[in-house]
Amino acid sequence: MKLLYTLVFMLTFSAYNVKAQSVTKKHSTHVFYADNVKAPLTAKELKMLKDVYADHLDQEVLNRPQRIKDIKNILRNRVEIVEHKNKDLSYFPALSSIPLFNIYNKALTRDAFYSSDNFNVLKYNLPFYGKKRVTYHIDNSAYILTIIPQHEH
Repeated sequence: MKLLYTLVFMLTFSAYNVKAQSVTKKHSTHVFYADNVKAPLTAKELKMLKDVYADHLDQEVLNRPQRIKDIKNILRNRVEIVEHKNKDLSYFPALSSIPLFNIYNKALTRDAFYSSDNFNVLKYNLPFYGKKRVTYHIDNSAYILTIIPQHEH
């Protein structure tokens, strides 16, 4: 009987091992950057960064050219905010369910209401580098925020 258990274990382990070895890894895809990321940060974008990074802005962003490029790509190409009047938006997760990205600025607060002039998407710990498109309902508004994956272009 012990021999039977050993044999079953060995066959199961062998089959699992073959399956694990046959899985191919997906190669990472090059990130496409639109030409608009070549333009310097706007005053509004710089203010958004200052709000989030506070005294760490130079060290964490401005002295890191690739980080600047990635953030400009997020703000200019990968975040969509669209109004949906007279629609039920309750099936989307609420933006208030996302924690604040307050690692560098503990005084960061949520917006009580949406204003396109003052909204700062960088304040939220959103999945900017996820593989799937994600959508959130901006609380107390008729707006939907969508994050487009960086490899979806």
